Amino acid sequence: MPDPLLAIRPRLQQAVAAVLGPEHADADPVLRRSDRPGVDYQANAAMALAKEAGRNPRDLANAIVEAADLDDLMEAVEVAGPGFINLTVRPEFLAAEVEATAANERLSPLASQPETVVVDLSGPNVAKEMHVGHLRSTVIGDALARILGFLGHRVVRQNHLGDWGTQFGMLIEHLVDEGWESSADHTIGDLNALYQAASRKFKEDAAFAERARGRVVDLQAGDPETIAVWQDLVDESERHFEIVYERLGVTLTPDDYKPESSYNPMLDDVVSELEEKGLAVVDDGALCVFPPGFTGRDGEPLPLIVRKRDGGYGYQATDLAALRYRTTEVGGTRLVYVVGAPQQQHLSMVFAVGEMAGWLAAPARAEHVAFGSILGPDGKMFKTRSGENVKLNELLDEAVDRAAAAVAEKNPELDDAERAQVADAIGIGAVKYADLANDRVKDYVFDFDRMLSFEGHTAPYLQYAHARIKSIFRRTEAASAPGPVLIEQPAERALALQLLSFDDAVQQAAEHLQPHRLATYLFELAQAFTAFYESCPIIRADTNEQRTSRLALADLTARTLATGLDLLGITAPERM
Repeated sequence: MPDPLLAIRPRLQQAVAAVLGPEHADADPVLRRSDRPGVDYQANAAMALAKEAGRNPRDLANAIVEAADLDDLMEAVEVAGPGFINLTVRPEFLAAEVEATAANERLSPLASQPETVVVDLSGPNVAKEMHVGHLRSTVIGDALARILGFLGHRVVRQNHLGDWGTQFGMLIEHLVDEGWESSADHTIGDLNALYQAASRKFKEDAAFAERARGRVVDLQAGDPETIAVWQDLVDESERHFEIVYERLGVTLTPDDYKPESSYNPMLDDVVSELEEKGLAVVDDGALCVFPPGFTGRDGEPLPLIVRKRDGGYGYQATDLAALRYRTTEVGGTRLVYVVGAPQQQHLSMVFAVGEMAGWLAAPARAEHVAFGSILGPDGKMFKTRSGENVKLNELLDEAVDRAAAAVAEKNPELDDAERAQVADAIGIGAVKYADLANDRVKDYVFDFDRMLSFEGHTAPYLQYAHARIKSIFRRTEAASAPGPVLIEQPAERALALQLLSFDDAVQQAAEHLQPHRLATYLFELAQAFTAFYESCPIIRADTNEQRTSRLALADLTARTLATGLDLLGITAPERM
């Protein structure tokens, strides 16, 4: 996508080199959009370079402006304050950039060096109903996978299902005691209740706990009866997961499932390799790796346990096997772990051991996409009134029901089928956007009234802006079509500049793995369009040239909103 910054930046770099010497040819002009009226961009190169060059920042800024060849791009260039360079783009140049963008089916160029990116996301547990705690990993991970794929990277989704370990020995033993035959007569809710009953039994009955531990051994050894019950649990759970994923509109399929159990055959090799490389040592009966820089509260080195003292393996070993698989088998060069913030130390230790073992060697690197918690109105963890986890399906039901009521009030002309479709898009989109619009590392309060509002930083506001534009084109029919762009009014200029910033927002979201950067951009775009719509008549423009130009700006806005929302996994209805 054309961007004035791509034209301005090298011109300023050439000017810096002319003033300070060729060794500064790659200096960063520190160029960014300006929020000052009448100024489009601001460069801070002089402020950044003055100390190094031993010059007065304002004098250096004036010298850079004098040397810069910007007349064909800029309407005005001036030095402000202690050394800022204010830039105002020529309207004809801005119009040409918008037209070039509108002519391009893609709104962002493909990555020049595409990578294989492995995205670890969602990760619910088998035999447990998905709840609100699974929302963030699922929607953040899906948005990042969409954004990275859009830029041309090969994206491999990995849904690291929890389907192995002590808890399954406990649950299977309880089901055998209960005379379990098949999951065909049970829902995921039944499995949830059975799991809770098994957990209580494990804590209260020592004999049962001992049998459950033995059942874990049977599971790991492939005992047919145990495996049959386990597979039943997996099949029923996956059916539930697929229903939730389809409702959420996330791009996860059964082919993306890579559960803990799939790494079980790899664990012996992982441990053998760590031993052969002299990284694993026996400590208090357990086989451990001590990555440097990690200490406990007592100041002693902190171990990553790769094999427990009883010879069994825990999630630490599974996570090491997963990392090894993702780099050596999948060929991942960027491993993205969308996992809650409390796992920060654990993942840092896994990454450190991966580096020690040579599995995570340049250019491969791993990144923890940490996220905060969802809170209730009381500022505490979002729970039901009885203190239980809020089930994700029930949460989505309520969102869609509330959206349906709002749609019926806002547009009673929609028929039942379209109203249901729009309500689903708004309700699900509102829940997802409320999550994605926040800086992921922060907690946020779940508030239906706020997230379903048609005003403010919400999905319905963006969706309505898109639908409003579509309604303009329905009214114009074939009487007018988008034409050459004219930039005459301040609101047209502001909208054009915002449209040309889409690629930068996508690139920033991908680089920093922060979907809220794209969400914030889309909100600002919708705001810019609203201001444009209110001050620049489209259908009733003064001239045909104005009308076709404004239709072009509106059309590109609709395309950009729809594309950006889709990258966040949100539908943009044409009618609302």
